Amino acid sequence: MLTFTEIYVFERSLLPLFGVCFGLTALFAIVIFYAGGWGGADAKALMCLALALPFYPASLATPLSGEISPISKNLFPITVFSNSVLFAALMTLVMAGYNMVWRVRTGGELFEKYENGSWARKALILVTGYKVPVQKLKEKWHVYPLEDAEEDAEGNLKRKLVTIPKDEGRDAVVSRLDSAVKNGKIPDAIWATPGLPFLIFITAGLIMALFVGDIVWIIIRFALA
Repeated sequence: MLTFTEIYVFERSLLPLFGVCFGLTALFAIVIFYAGGWGGADAKALMCLALALPFYPASLATPLSGEISPISKNLFPITVFSNSVLFAALMTLVMAGYNMVWRVRTGGELFEKYENGSWARKALILVTGYKVPVQKLKEKWHVYPLEDAEEDAEGNLKRKLVTIPKDEGRDAVVSRLDSAVKNGKIPDAIWATPGLPFLIFITAGLIMALFVGDIVWIIIRFALA
C-alpha cells in the first residue's frame, strides 16, 4: 500500500508499469514454482518484492557500477532474480572444489557402481552434492540423499543416483540407505545435497542489485565493449 500510495501521489504515470511489473513477476514466479524450480516461499518473496520495490530506487541510491540497467529501472525484481541465480551458480564451484578436496583427503572413490551412472548425471551430482555419513541424513532433515539403494527379489542391491530429490519418500530412501550401510553392502559415504532455500540467494541478489547493480547487464556491457 505504501508503494502504491507513493506512485499514485508523486508519479501517477507509473501506475500501469507498476501493474505490469507485478503481473510479469508473479507469472514468472508461479511458473518456476510449478516447474519445481523453487518453493512457495521463494515465489511469494519475489512477488512481495515486486509490490514493495518494483523499480530501482534511483532517488535514494546509485549502484557502484554507475549505471542502472533498463531492466532494473522497470522490472527490478527480475534483476534481483538474475543476480540470485548467479550466486546460486557459484555454489556449484564450491561443491566441486569440496568434492575434489574430499577425494584427495580420504582417497575414497567419488562414484562407485551405479545402475544409472552416466557421465552427465555424475557431473550434475558432483556440482550439487557431497558425501556424508548416513547418520547425518538421519539427523539433518534439510539434507537430501542424491542416491537410493533397493534390493530386488533375489536380494541383489541396485544403487541409483537421484538428480532431483523430493520431500516425498525421503525417509524411506534414508531407511534403505541406512540398512545397506549396516549390512556392509555400500560404504558409509552417501551422496547428498543441502536443502538451501533459494531465499538466501534472493537476499544476496537484492543486496547486490541495490549496491552494485545488475550483474548480468554489467557482464553483457563488458563483453560488448
